[in-house]
Amino acid sequence: METQPINFTERADFQNPGRGRDYMQLGRLLAALEQPPVAFHASDKAVFPDHVEITALAYDSRQVQVGGLFVAMPGDHTDGRRFLADGARRGAVVALPYVEVRDVRMALANLACAFYEYPAQRLCTIGVTGTSGKTTTSNLISSVLEAVGLRTGLMTTANFRICGQEWANTTRQTTLEALEIQQMLRQALDAGATHAVIESTSHGLELHRVSGCYFDVGVMTNITHEHLDFHKTMEAYLRAKARLFESLDPLRDKGLGVRPAAILNRDDVSYEVLKPYCRVPVVDYGIDGPAAVRAVDVQLQAHSTRFRVILPDTEMMVETRLVGHFNVSNCLAAIAVAYTLGVAPLDIAQGLAKVTGVVGRMESIHEGQPYSVIVDFAHTPDSLEKVLTTLRTLTTGRLMAVFGAPGGRDVQKRPLMGRIVAQLADFCVITNDDPREEDPEAILQDIARGAEAVGKRQGQDFLCILDRTQAIATAFAHARPGDTVLLAGKGHEQCIIVGREKVPWDDRQVAREQIHLLEKHAPVKDTSSHDGPQVLN
Repeated sequence: METQPINFTERADFQNPGRGRDYMQLGRLLAALEQPPVAFHASDKAVFPDHVEITALAYDSRQVQVGGLFVAMPGDHTDGRRFLADGARRGAVVALPYVEVRDVRMALANLACAFYEYPAQRLCTIGVTGTSGKTTTSNLISSVLEAVGLRTGLMTTANFRICGQEWANTTRQTTLEALEIQQMLRQALDAGATHAVIESTSHGLELHRVSGCYFDVGVMTNITHEHLDFHKTMEAYLRAKARLFESLDPLRDKGLGVRPAAILNRDDVSYEVLKPYCRVPVVDYGIDGPAAVRAVDVQLQAHSTRFRVILPDTEMMVETRLVGHFNVSNCLAAIAVAYTLGVAPLDIAQGLAKVTGVVGRMESIHEGQPYSVIVDFAHTPDSLEKVLTTLRTLTTGRLMAVFGAPGGRDVQKRPLMGRIVAQLADFCVITNDDPREEDPEAILQDIARGAEAVGKRQGQDFLCILDRTQAIATAFAHARPGDTVLLAGKGHEQCIIVGREKVPWDDRQVAREQIHLLEKHAPVKDTSSHDGPQVLN
């Protein structure tokens, strides 16, 4: 059965494809709420007989359909209750909080599960959380499962996939709202999927977006400094991640023959913190050290990685086109999941080998230039350190980086990012990256302070160029044969957020354009010296 990609960019398609029913009675929906309504606020625009037929759910008043139920949720910039009248004008027969509930986000998850008839109860669901590596790990898991003939649904920061049909995630939201997750699970189930892999952020866990996913397997990649603008402390951040593992129920039986399990990274500080939250068997993975799934004899090469995996009852050789030590860890997480689900080691290896790369993750741009260009989503201190450390081992010349930090997010990480890049790259250009409603120049200076704190000098060791196109062009103009230029932070993303406007942008496209412009217009350069980019000013 061919599926039609859901238009999550506009969030307009909530028509419940393939359910065989076009409505659900209000009484049945409200009965699904884990917490009963606090009150009913009847008015001429809201009546509540149980037999009222609800034809669709929406949390954006602009997407309300005739006969719909509008869930008025608080947001980052406004409160959905301001748009109750708009929802009514568009045809909503019921709205929350006309039906008042204690937790509107939990209510949305409950309602979405009921409206789409609890699709997760008929799928083996796998949740992947952590600071970095979630998207790659999720894609690896999906690939391995599909290699043995299983059909999967996949939801990640970068991409969606249902039974082999893939499209880009252009929403700029990793874990979608509960309504969209349940809709997509329903569509995957109707298309014949047996498994679903869901990238689950701390926000998604904290805000009940993945409530009702009934996870069978939870996966932890790692925990590092991130999202403290939302969680305030690392302890709270890790506690949000723990929600995934608390939700794993040893008594849950979907009739799928799946034994619930927690997959934890033995090499990461999160291991000891999360293990007590697990009521299901824990399968740990790691590199060299003691773990149930362990990589040894790791061989890192420019375009591939080889390693041997020690499993509880056998061994296997793995060769992947993903590069870097951190991708060995991502592969191990996927291996642990597949092994737990009963996939044979040879099939696991074949599934991993089929993954040629993940969009915007260590993605090479080849346009005939004599230097390497890598686009990567690295946007945290830890991910920048991992990517730059890997690229250093693969670079014969100089290592340069173009990067920034987003506005409206954790300000503490900006100088940390500046320090790490300044220490690991030979030269860097600090530039724009989603300033949102902050002063972009101030963001650049926050980052620059980190570089200056380790003795780097602006104008010699690094530049601040607000215009991202100019920043990329400047780095390319001074790249020599054997050099590597990393474009970090945007990865797969297709826009830059300025104010509240999404301005079209693609690092990969801009990189290709600038390479060709440089080739067309640049004069012949003397490439004999490799003493450093002092010419940049």
